[in-house]
Amino acid sequence: MIIGMPYLMLCPEYKIQLVLHSVVENRINITPHQSCFHYRNRIFRQPLNTDFFKDELGSCSRSVSVLSMDSAPQWSSKVSRSWPQSRTTGSHPRSGRYEGGDKSIQASINHLHKPHTPSAQQGNFKLSSSIRWPNQSLSLYEKSPENTLHRALDLTIFFLLLSLLAYRLHSLKNNGLTWLVAFLCESWFTFLWVLNLSSKWNPVYYKTYPERLLQCHRVDELPPVDMFVTTADPILEPPIITVNTVLSLLAVDYPANKLSCYVSDDGASPLTFYALLEASKFAKLWVPFCKKYGIQTRAPFRYFSSELVSSHDNSMDFLKEYRKIKEGYEELGRKIEDATLKSMPSELSTAEFVAFSNVERRNHPTIIKVILENKESSSDGLPHLVYVSREKHPKHPHHYKAGAMNVLTRVSGAMTNAPFMLNVDCDMYANNPQIFHHAMCLLLGSKSEQDCGFVQSPQMFYDAVKDDPLGNQMVVLFKYMGSGIAGLQGPLYSGTGCFHRRKVIYGLWPDGKLTDEKLEKTFGNSKEFTKTAARILSGLSGISDCPYDLSNRVEAAYQIASCSYDYETSWGTKIGWLYGTTTEDILTGMRIHARDGPAALTQQKRWATGLLEVLFSKNSPPIATFTAKLQFRQCLAYMWIISWGLRPIPELCYLALPAYCIMAGSHFLPKVHEPAVLIPISLFVSYKFHTLFEYYGAGFSILACLNNLMMGRIITVTSWLFGFLSVILKLLGLLETVFEVTKKDLYTTPGEGSDKDAGGFTFDGSLIFVPATTLLLVHLMALVTALLGLFDHVGIESRIGEIICSVWVVLCFSPFLKGLFGKGKYGIPTSTICKSAALALLFLACTITVRK
Repeated sequence: MIIGMPYLMLCPEYKIQLVLHSVVENRINITPHQSCFHYRNRIFRQPLNTDFFKDELGSCSRSVSVLSMDSAPQWSSKVSRSWPQSRTTGSHPRSGRYEGGDKSIQASINHLHKPHTPSAQQGNFKLSSSIRWPNQSLSLYEKSPENTLHRALDLTIFFLLLSLLAYRLHSLKNNGLTWLVAFLCESWFTFLWVLNLSSKWNPVYYKTYPERLLQCHRVDELPPVDMFVTTADPILEPPIITVNTVLSLLAVDYPANKLSCYVSDDGASPLTFYALLEASKFAKLWVPFCKKYGIQTRAPFRYFSSELVSSHDNSMDFLKEYRKIKEGYEELGRKIEDATLKSMPSELSTAEFVAFSNVERRNHPTIIKVILENKESSSDGLPHLVYVSREKHPKHPHHYKAGAMNVLTRVSGAMTNAPFMLNVDCDMYANNPQIFHHAMCLLLGSKSEQDCGFVQSPQMFYDAVKDDPLGNQMVVLFKYMGSGIAGLQGPLYSGTGCFHRRKVIYGLWPDGKLTDEKLEKTFGNSKEFTKTAARILSGLSGISDCPYDLSNRVEAAYQIASCSYDYETSWGTKIGWLYGTTTEDILTGMRIHARDGPAALTQQKRWATGLLEVLFSKNSPPIATFTAKLQFRQCLAYMWIISWGLRPIPELCYLALPAYCIMAGSHFLPKVHEPAVLIPISLFVSYKFHTLFEYYGAGFSILACLNNLMMGRIITVTSWLFGFLSVILKLLGLLETVFEVTKKDLYTTPGEGSDKDAGGFTFDGSLIFVPATTLLLVHLMALVTALLGLFDHVGIESRIGEIICSVWVVLCFSPFLKGLFGKGKYGIPTSTICKSAALALLFLACTITVRK
């Protein structure tokens, strides 16, 4: 889940430019002025103008912190993903025309849709590192370094942490075990703060100028882009969500003959294929409608969910077409819903679906279907749309999403071979039709293609619940940490909403002649595919025998989508998306950095597990720093992310210390009358003020800040703890980690009853809730013993610090306190309470034993 800021990664050989935008979880309303990749609960924003955001977006300004709004595209998801849009004046909330704005932008848009000559076909495109500048002063993007007051606060906290450690060391011999445990935990916290401080020290922001792009490049010079959409389960990821993602991509303002959309269905579901077939019919109405009226939000579900506002665009012709298109979308939704309810709808028994007969999800042959083909290579038509379901067999590892991405890379390479690739998850949509222009500003605006490896957009969620009660919007994280890491070798690849340079994914720049033997050893034994790979590595793109029939290239694609094609090649080890972890994004992004030098609880558990797998692999950041070209501070940034999986043990110990001290008659804080007590008090106050300052700067309320502090503790002792245990069991050979698909909720419209329960903390019988419930019960027992004077021989006043800490822990776990008395899904199951109570009593017994 990854704030409205584009960042640039600069490396000597692969300098990677990343556009970062905001993250919000649980649906944020996006105004017509915004643009980003919208997640169905995440939004990816591109370059936005901070001042414009402050002036016109009010509380939404938290989603942006870097790029100019005038140059921004986006993506969204429910939690929605999207990119920043260009600023509009007096525009219809749906039509979003560029009226009142820069005339050159409108001219560029109009020019974009003119038909091109045959030379604009993909196969004839040569990617050149040189750019024709009509005016040498023009630049497609600007980098603005920023030094903020955050440094002073960060250094203050760091000084207080060092002071506390010095005090602990000085008085360690005069205190017992609790003092040593506190010292070890605080040493870990200090190490984390060093990682944090290093990562945030040099924040940078980028502003793009898409209106200048077509002043530097003719339309027929714009590079082709292959778009990847991944889905895995039609139940957890309903096809209507995937359909909206695909429709928003097909409708972007970019020459249609330069685009190809590949949908990877790892579930081999005939329902998903049927939904795409029906969507392709609707696209013939939707795409021309969007381009005719300059629609900004090009995901139909989002567009039709907004209220109709009177505007000069509401002409009779517009309203007539609007109603027709809306009826068409509603009919599309009904067809998909009917197909979902039936085990085998009549439509699924036609010849198109023969390939899906007797298909098992984890055991089926390759299925590749060309749904849409732009045979005329018309810039005003529809892009290619290809359905891909790779071969799966129980005896062959499929490597989760990384395997699917590598198959898409190869299949697209054999069929269209665009020099750039965009990958998005199935619950995203392009909120700004100019998103590709913004990305090209960064990809083409560098001095050479080696200066930019990929353009990344962090996640942001639309329609988010007010005050972020579940602490999963991550806006502040990406605003401050994201911009800081961008000032190093560049932000981290977050797995979606990212434009890739195909040559970078192929993992090498040719040194000397590319021999057939070397190509086959690296890319596999498909001669058709190795030819296209050689073209990419030589600075060309497309297919050599252009013009070509896309359907005729399906046969070549079948071979490279087989489950055994990776064997004895470099796929997953040196090229493509790397295998060996459930967080393939972090591992793949780090491999690019290292090779090229400077240049909901289930999801949290998967992240923690995957990050630890990276740490304990041969590709860990420290190893890459010594053996490759990963910069030391970039290594620290990766370690800060990877440390999520290591935090549970020290945090759990530190959270349990106050309760232990109260019941054991010990202490881990200085006495109230000692001057040293000012150190932990100052540290606590400074850190909370620092956190409040960051959330206020991102446009959040105090309540949102408190909610995130609370959820930070809960996630650590639930999701991250179980992720840590999973990796330990894997290292011991007792367990294999699995990729857990996150359930995507169906879209809802504003005002629906679901908002009533939005943000509520729900429970089930999973063991993941046992540690937090146990910790809560332990602290409740400690407070009761302190108030009643049980096991007490020194009085409450001597342990007032520990009692205050214990109360703070109970407040942090208040959702679990409510769950003890809640009912239904909002109450902790009796079985979980019994298990936790038994563990709490065991803790009490051990404490009493130690005390005696």
